[in-house]
Amino acid sequence: MRRRVGWAMAGTLLVGLLGWQLLDLLGWLLTSHYYGGFLWFQLQGGTPTTATFFWILTVATVGLVFWLSRRMLLWALRPLTTITTAVSQLGPHNLGQRLRQPGAVNDPLRRLADTLDEVLDRLAAGFDGQRRFAANASHELRTPLAVQRMLVELALETSKDVELRRLGAQLLLTNERNERLIEGLLVLAESDRGLTGHVPVRLDELVVGVLDAHNNLAAEHGVRLEREGSEVTVPGDPVLLERMITNLVQNGIKYNRPEGSVRVLVETGRLVVRNTGERVPAESVAALFEPFRRLARDRTGGREGAGLGLSIVRSIATAHGGTASAEPGIDGGLSVTISLATA
Repeated sequence: MRRRVGWAMAGTLLVGLLGWQLLDLLGWLLTSHYYGGFLWFQLQGGTPTTATFFWILTVATVGLVFWLSRRMLLWALRPLTTITTAVSQLGPHNLGQRLRQPGAVNDPLRRLADTLDEVLDRLAAGFDGQRRFAANASHELRTPLAVQRMLVELALETSKDVELRRLGAQLLLTNERNERLIEGLLVLAESDRGLTGHVPVRLDELVVGVLDAHNNLAAEHGVRLEREGSEVTVPGDPVLLERMITNLVQNGIKYNRPEGSVRVLVETGRLVVRNTGERVPAESVAALFEPFRRLARDRTGGREGAGLGLSIVRSIATAHGGTASAEPGIDGGLSVTISLATA
């Protein structure tokens, strides 16, 4: 880096000297005077045409000197630009990538790149630990809950005691909520790590499948499902994208009103899910994307869910290089917009 800067400074000085010599040569060719003598000649009443022409050449020469100097400085700073570009492209999906900046050990850019590589090593170790924890939690937490659910269901089938059956039904509801909570946390952890690869995915086909799968749930809540849009293909993970659409549709159904509707719009670059329902305060919309945040304060009330739906939606959208935003509906409810890159 020091060598590059030194060469750039020397080149800038050389370009300046050459520019001055060029002006001297032009002055001599035009008036038989060098540049300093030419200026004196103009002050003594030189011809205006010659003066105008010379000043135009002067401005052009100075501009050329500045342009060449800028190019040399950019050449000197090119390694820094390369490092900046590489760092800006790093994410959970490619933490194994390293900068590997060549150069002497005492080169400042080499030391900067080596320091960033060490930071990436620590980040990669942290993400690997998180990945192992998610895998272990999936087994250690799901298995006991599944056994507990099986035992409660068995007790309900064999017992005729009314009070016991009532308590068993409550236990089943609590167990199911815990299972959904664990599943949501694992999906959130998975999507936060980013994508390891992607394939072309027909977003409109995923929407059709999700809406068909939720017809019964919508009928139970008295909600009408609607779809509009065109054929859209996006690069991504079909499982995560389906989960994102599922969360949006489920939220639209559960947080709705009788004879309400959920409308899904698919068009190039975005997915919009609008639902009717209770009015949502504008100041509360941003908080809905945070984990465990819902409009209803009672987390153990009758409504299903653990407050992870929109957090997972935003995480999956971010993993696909997109964004998730929401705004209150004009007549109540919520409108969630997902922006995605198209294939």
